[in-house]
Amino acid sequence: MSISFRAYVTSENSDGTYSGRITERSTDDLPAGEVLIRVRYSSLNYKDALSASGNKGVTKKYPHTPGVDAAGEVAECTDGSFKQGDKVIVTGHDLGMNTAGGYGEYIRVPSSWALPLPAGLTMKEAMSLGTAGLTAALCVEGLLHMGLKSGQIAVTGATGGVGSIAISILKTEGFAPFAVTGKTDQADFLKSLGAEGIIPSSDFTAGSEKPLMKPIWDGGVDVLGGNALTAMLKSVKYGSAVSCCGLAMSPDLPLNVFPFILRGVSLIGIDSVECPNDKRIRAWEKLGSIWKPSILDDLSHETELNGLDEKIKQMLAGKAAGRTVIKL
Repeated sequence: MSISFRAYVTSENSDGTYSGRITERSTDDLPAGEVLIRVRYSSLNYKDALSASGNKGVTKKYPHTPGVDAAGEVAECTDGSFKQGDKVIVTGHDLGMNTAGGYGEYIRVPSSWALPLPAGLTMKEAMSLGTAGLTAALCVEGLLHMGLKSGQIAVTGATGGVGSIAISILKTEGFAPFAVTGKTDQADFLKSLGAEGIIPSSDFTAGSEKPLMKPIWDGGVDVLGGNALTAMLKSVKYGSAVSCCGLAMSPDLPLNVFPFILRGVSLIGIDSVECPNDKRIRAWEKLGSIWKPSILDDLSHETELNGLDEKIKQMLAGKAAGRTVIKL
């Protein structure tokens, strides 16, 4: 049965620019997959903002519906993995990249992409966390796996989705997280998440051109890449570890080998797109229980499809803070 629905669709204009608008689509237009989901909530991630602005490194073909996160109810499942009405979430894989994403009221995906809604979370709460929350959880799990148990942890991009949730999780685990940010006016917000201190980004990266910097940190979580990751690796202590998950500053890493061969530092690469489901499930179980931020409602801001354009502009301009949840 064909169903008409609303979706935010980004298209290429005649002058080569890209713009998005809300339009009517049909479930007949959706890609093949075993599960048809009625989306109730999605979220805004940096990757979504890039896709919505025509970034061919994220999305190859337009018109396209972004949204790498989705939470909703199963409308149809052809392989028996789910039953009609089951509440599910989809994050990562190809959703919202080259597969029509969560900014539409319906998505169709392979059943292996969908997970049951984690216990302890509503659909809105799951999207308040979304890919950012999953990535933050994987970053902290990476540090714990390397044997880190306490100490001062630097977190770059601290006001963003990954950074803010990472601060909350690190505090819960008994670490002392320090927020590295260019938005020092958000100090109260960051401290409410559990940040022990606020460090201006320019101060943090000062001296990153040196072979090594003074060892200050017991570990780190970096979402920026570039000089921020360079500075972090050069300023963590002997035997420590850094989780790396983003490139908001730069995909390049101007670095020598000294942190690795003189201080035994470990660099942990974090991927939440193709992450195996067993790791996803473990992380989501913690996000719905012991790692669920106590101020999750304050961490997120809700909008609808007609408010997306402004939120996307804010994120691309570096003015976003916390998480944006889209109600469909």
